[in-house]
Amino acid sequence: YTIRVVSEITESNGSSSMASVCGGCLSMMDAGVPMKAHVAGIAMGLIKEDNRFAVLTDILGDEDHLGDMDFKVAGTTNGITALQMDIKIQGITKEIMQVALAQAKEARMHILGKMQEAMGEAKADVSQFAPRLTTLKINPEKIRDVIGKGGAVIRGLQEETGTTINIDEDGTITIASTDPEKAEFAKKRIEQITAEVEIGKVYEGPITKILDFGALVNLLPGKDGLLHISQIAHERVEKVTDYLSEGQIVKVKVLETDEKGRVKLSMKALTERPAGMEYSERPPREDRGDRGDRGGDRRERSDRGDRGDRGGDRGERAPRFNDQQQQPRGEQQQQPAGESQQQAPREPQE
Repeated sequence: YTIRVVSEITESNGSSSMASVCGGCLSMMDAGVPMKAHVAGIAMGLIKEDNRFAVLTDILGDEDHLGDMDFKVAGTTNGITALQMDIKIQGITKEIMQVALAQAKEARMHILGKMQEAMGEAKADVSQFAPRLTTLKINPEKIRDVIGKGGAVIRGLQEETGTTINIDEDGTITIASTDPEKAEFAKKRIEQITAEVEIGKVYEGPITKILDFGALVNLLPGKDGLLHISQIAHERVEKVTDYLSEGQIVKVKVLETDEKGRVKLSMKALTERPAGMEYSERPPREDRGDRGDRGGDRRERSDRGDRGDRGGDRGERAPRFNDQQQQPRGEQQQQPAGESQQQAPREPQE
């Protein structure tokens, strides 16, 4: 931190600078600045005539104007931290200096006692009105995501939270804000922007787009995942809009991510399968064991070798009937039951 103490003096009849030392010390301790000790100040004056002199403690305005010295002393119970002197005479003696410092110490100790009664020590927590600096470290490759195109992301975040955000090249981000809640909100937003989707983790987010085959769900700022229609419910889903709508907040589980960074999600993985739906999907085929040789050479029909040219003169065809069946078609004798009827080959058409 760089600290600037502003002391507003509306009226005075004494040393406004020494009042600022005492009041500034108490204000910083109240704000949570880790002061090691209380610091008080006192203004000393001098009236000198010939060899006679008088040292004045906590001089008034007239004593400062008409006197010969304005000697300011500030310090703790352990010693002096600062001195400042204005003199209107040619010089002062060692004796005057010793008297002035002794009286200044007595006055300082009195003031320090009153200050310690008001506030024994600095507060452990920084005041809610004091600026807070929150730091976090991100992957340097994610800096461009925090800044956004043309600085749109970081500028929008600063305007939304009222914070001041500084990013170093090594990925160190410093957030300055007088509101702790807004600083924490800005920190969480940056963590979300730079976060990676984790497989198996459950996320909650809105539906950003409805598709014929599913829906897109926003998991992290700038990061969507696909919820396929088959992963919406255990029962068969005919239309995505029967279950989901744009803007609806849903809980999803990350199933996997591919090499292109696409995320696959599931809603039904977070719910138990209803009773009686054990086989809503096609069950696996049962093991039918070794079925052995199912008969001869069952090679493909196309592998029947070269059957040669089936056109041209194929010679005289055999008669349709044998010697025992030389009857016209329609007058054939009926064979007794149990005997197979032989069917003559059919003559091909040309």
